Amino acid sequence: MTTPVDAERAWADLQRIRVPQERVYDELERCAGNGRRAYLPIAAAMWLYLAVSGLDLPRWGTWGVTAAYMAALGAMAVQASRKSRMRLHRSHYTWRSSVVFVAAAVVSAASIGLSGWLVEWARLSYGSLVQATVCSGLFLLVTAPANRWALAPVRSRDGSRR
Repeated sequence: MTTPVDAERAWADLQRIRVPQERVYDELERCAGNGRRAYLPIAAAMWLYLAVSGLDLPRWGTWGVTAAYMAALGAMAVQASRKSRMRLHRSHYTWRSSVVFVAAAVVSAASIGLSGWLVEWARLSYGSLVQATVCSGLFLLVTAPANRWALAPVRSRDGSRR
């Protein structure tokens, strides 16, 4: 048994369903594709934290700087979550998002450790500034492309354009 199908109505129904989904993907790509500009406040906070943590501070000063750094990162996260106009179900994020998160933590820790070791080895007088600049620069170079890579398959999951 066949049912007659109106092609124009079927096309309109398809567009009604597809357009909001495409807007979600467009918004995801827009957020992931902001480039380095979106990561500058995070890199600046990282630079400031690493530069200050290299100073000979008393124990309470070190804990205070660490608490201020964590508070700044938390405030940036809250601001970013409020700025986003969409809420995605967790299934929209793939395994790549987890890989990028873990890899970013490993690369950041390794760059901080390695640059700290090199600064100590070279006995630079302003070593914390060098360490802060190297680590923040590496963060800016790696973060934006990694996030674009992590969010690329979200759109292609349903077969639409990549």
